[in-house]
Amino acid sequence: MKKLFTAILMVTLVCEFTTPGHAQLKVSPSGGNKRASVYEQVGLTDINIIYNRPHVNKREGQIWGKLVPVGYVDQGFGTSKAAPWRAGANESTSIQFSTDVKIEGQPLAAGKYGFFISYDPLGCTLIFSKNSSSWGSFYYNQTEDALRVKVKPVPADKSVEWLRYEFTNQTDNSATIQLEWEKLIIPFKVEIDLDQNVIAALRKQLRTETGFTWQPWDQAAQYCAQHKTNLEEGLLWADSATSVNFGGSHSFTAWSTKAAILDSLGRGSEAIAAMKKALPYGDMNELYFYGRGLTRAKKGKEAFDVFKMDYDKYPDQFFTNVGMARGYSALGDYKKALPYAVKARAQAPAGPNQATLDRIVKGLQEGKDIN
Repeated sequence: MKKLFTAILMVTLVCEFTTPGHAQLKVSPSGGNKRASVYEQVGLTDINIIYNRPHVNKREGQIWGKLVPVGYVDQGFGTSKAAPWRAGANESTSIQFSTDVKIEGQPLAAGKYGFFISYDPLGCTLIFSKNSSSWGSFYYNQTEDALRVKVKPVPADKSVEWLRYEFTNQTDNSATIQLEWEKLIIPFKVEIDLDQNVIAALRKQLRTETGFTWQPWDQAAQYCAQHKTNLEEGLLWADSATSVNFGGSHSFTAWSTKAAILDSLGRGSEAIAAMKKALPYGDMNELYFYGRGLTRAKKGKEAFDVFKMDYDKYPDQFFTNVGMARGYSALGDYKKALPYAVKARAQAPAGPNQATLDRIVKGLQEGKDIN
């Protein structure tokens, strides 16, 4: 009985593998083509490509223009009579963007797309289709195109056995995606609006528990100030950061951020007033580096006043002695600057700081501005 049961079981298993019309177990990649995905984040944009990887398999010189036909063809199956290449094998290739992007300078909304290519050695047409679920390109329909762009294929330095997608030439707001197979590369550039995406993310975060304290409001406003973008809303965020309600009314950082935004908006007198509110709350380092920024901007009198305020609050410290040296130097009074530089040299931590102070002392002795 046991042998009979085993024989019946084996027949059943064979039928499960071979009988048409029944679900079949996958024991190897379909047609030897590997299913794959590649993911990258460009700026804050998630880009995900899902595809199947055919291989050359000793067909050098038989891929482009032959296995991958030129233009559009009737594949003899499905509804499409003019189908492009599926940009891979088996299922259709899909590409998904988490935010709006530009492809070769053309806008494409966030979403998931079927990705097809009409190959031509002189210029390939890349197709982003709203239909990402149909099998292959057998059901391709031009009316479902979301975007078409043309790119020029380029020769590869060496042969690529298994088709792959790679991200290259990456910057903060762009990347080039390359389809690479055999001895050809089909590249296309993706660009994102980083500022727009960051601002959208900041708005969303500030509506959560993150926005219950002044620091996140200040960080959002700082982004606007540093990138000179979204300044009007950035000023509202700075108002929240400096308000009593959020706890930043006595913050040097929050007030100086507000001053920077006002300055970028061309509201200079209001920016000065905001910095006057900031100064009493500054610690030794904050005041020193603010004064340092003024010296770089060639605002000697303003810089001296800040360094003097810092010295009065924190007398005879390394940073405040350096500050007074820089402040007097900014006024052109190298004689008064020198004693502070000498004291700072004696207080300087070992290493680069001592070398910097040596140069400062030497410069003042020679009657040179150290800023």
